[in-house]
Amino acid sequence: GSIGGVEDGVVGNGEIADPEECAKITALGVDFLAAGIGNIHGIYPANWKGLDFEALDRIHKATNNIPLVLHGGTGIPITLGVSKININTECQLVFAEATRKYIEAGKDQQGKGFDPRKLLAPGAQAIIDKCKEKIELFGCAGKG
Repeated sequence: GSIGGVEDGVVGNGEIADPEECAKITALGVDFLAAGIGNIHGIYPANWKGLDFEALDRIHKATNNIPLVLHGGTGIPITLGVSKININTECQLVFAEATRKYIEAGKDQQGKGFDPRKLLAPGAQAIIDKCKEKIELFGCAGKG
């Protein structure tokens, strides 16, 4: 399978992974496995077909319950063996929104508001807040 969209110059169409192929890959000794289940990088379009949770369950069982990674996990609450969820697009979106608000409010033109440490601070804080939210949502709070 593949993760749909484009990342690092690699283009994927979001094909569903074959559980037997996933089992062969895990037999090589990997610690985690990222398998395509209809997930995509970036913002999910209106015509998105959704995730194939049945395929995820088959992959989880075929790979002897190896921890799974979900790329393109922005906005998707999920378990079924998933131990790592990538939410970078969601972090990028809140960063852009907070930075845009700072500039649209004219704060970059007040005093030394153009200083990158000040200009980028709202976006950085937005990412921190989003990560804290996800830590709670994914049940990771208090686990070291």
